[in-house]
Amino acid sequence: MDKVGIHSRKGRETMKRVSEPEPDYEQEVLKRHKNAQAVTVLGEEDASVKLLEYLVFGAEDDLVERLVEDREDGGATLLDDDDSSESDVEDEARLTVQTTRTAVWEDDNDDLEEEVDMTHRFRRDLTKSDAEAKMSKQKLQQRMKEQFQKAMGGMPSWAESKVRKKNKKKDDSDNEDEDGDDLMRKTGNFVGSSDSLPKGIIRMKKCLHANNDRPSEDRLTTVQFHPSAQVVMTAGLDQSISLFQVDGKTNPKIQSIHLEKFPVHKAQFSVDGDQVVATSFRNKLFYIYDMMEGKVIPVHTVRGLREQRVKEFEVSPDGESLLLTGTSGYLHVLTMKTKEVVNSMKINGNIAGVAFSHDGSKVFTNSEEGEVYIWDMRSSKCLNRFTDDGCVSGTSMAASKNGQYLACGSAAGVVNVYSQEECMRQNNPKPLKAIMNLVTSATFLRFNPTSEILAIASRADDEAARLVHIPSFTVFSNFPMFQRRTIYRAHRMDFSPNSGFFSLANNKGHAPLFRLLHYKNF
Repeated sequence: MDKVGIHSRKGRETMKRVSEPEPDYEQEVLKRHKNAQAVTVLGEEDASVKLLEYLVFGAEDDLVERLVEDREDGGATLLDDDDSSESDVEDEARLTVQTTRTAVWEDDNDDLEEEVDMTHRFRRDLTKSDAEAKMSKQKLQQRMKEQFQKAMGGMPSWAESKVRKKNKKKDDSDNEDEDGDDLMRKTGNFVGSSDSLPKGIIRMKKCLHANNDRPSEDRLTTVQFHPSAQVVMTAGLDQSISLFQVDGKTNPKIQSIHLEKFPVHKAQFSVDGDQVVATSFRNKLFYIYDMMEGKVIPVHTVRGLREQRVKEFEVSPDGESLLLTGTSGYLHVLTMKTKEVVNSMKINGNIAGVAFSHDGSKVFTNSEEGEVYIWDMRSSKCLNRFTDDGCVSGTSMAASKNGQYLACGSAAGVVNVYSQEECMRQNNPKPLKAIMNLVTSATFLRFNPTSEILAIASRADDEAARLVHIPSFTVFSNFPMFQRRTIYRAHRMDFSPNSGFFSLANNKGHAPLFRLLHYKNF
């Protein structure tokens, strides 16, 4: 009975378990689907937020660019509401207000303009009237700038502003193609002066004497400009050689040396300008002044030289030799290194004038009998010989630096100008022009470096100096000054390296100095 009851109870439980319904699978799937949708919605909210941020602010780089653009546009904001517009006004006001800084300390003397005494001798030339006894520093600086530009003929290239130079380079580059086309289209010489010296009247200005700081106590025999520096040398019978800086206003003295018992007949710079060679009248002793070392070297004897005196000489263009004029028509070639004679040439009669060609390959000489000789410097052979047209007694000679002209002076005051090329080819060349503006002996001739001026002078009469225009061979009418004695008796003359200045040595111990305004450089 008991076993039957137990089995019946188990059967009922089994039947009950089978009859009870199992959990709904569809509901479980639906629940999971709802949870997945909720997660998806959350993810979509995050993406929408990012999308909104991107639409409003953009990417990081875009945001920076927008902020910069908005700053340049006056501070426009990204949102167009009232608050943002008010903030824009505040931002603009904040930007327009400039901070002002007050000085910590003030000096009452800053407002006072310092004045300079213009009565000093170094500043007198800067005043325009006697009323300008005082001048402010700014005005003085401006006046000195104007005076400098006037003396130099305009503003120098190194003083031009960067903008002006830049514009100049731009203009030059624009014209480069046209110039190149012309260069390829034409033949001939493209190197030449664009502004040649006009004839008739020469623009010049009388300056303070070149040796005003130390006038000579006796007659001046030499004046010469330094080949590279803005310096002039004078020498004379007072046994001294002096160097002056050339500025046209004060011409201060640089140095002066005294040669005991040695009245200077001629002094000349070496080609490099480091030395000065000086000769006297009555002996064969001559001096070499080394300016770099500050030594005066006497040359008592010259090996191979059998002359009683050394008076006239010329320095060769290459600077390696001296051409000494001896007696009885001799010319001696002396080397500068060894100070010995290496060659000699001889003409008939006595030598009156000597001149080197521009390259130093040839030597021109004329005799007191009026004959002209052309020598080869290397071989010492006579290349040609002719008689100076109409000359009875020769006195001087000069050759132009461009190699075109040869000038021969005579005792009658006539100066014949020849073509060097014709002198080499013909036995009886005719002069291009016979200049007859001197009535006394033409004792000195000098061409300027550009070969546009021939200076002629006679030491036999006062104011007997002329400047001849080349190639018209006409005399400038305003030199010397009419009815004014400024030159007196000129013994030597010289032009500065770029023809900006002209000076001469006279018998009064002065070296009158003139500024030739046509030439812009020293």
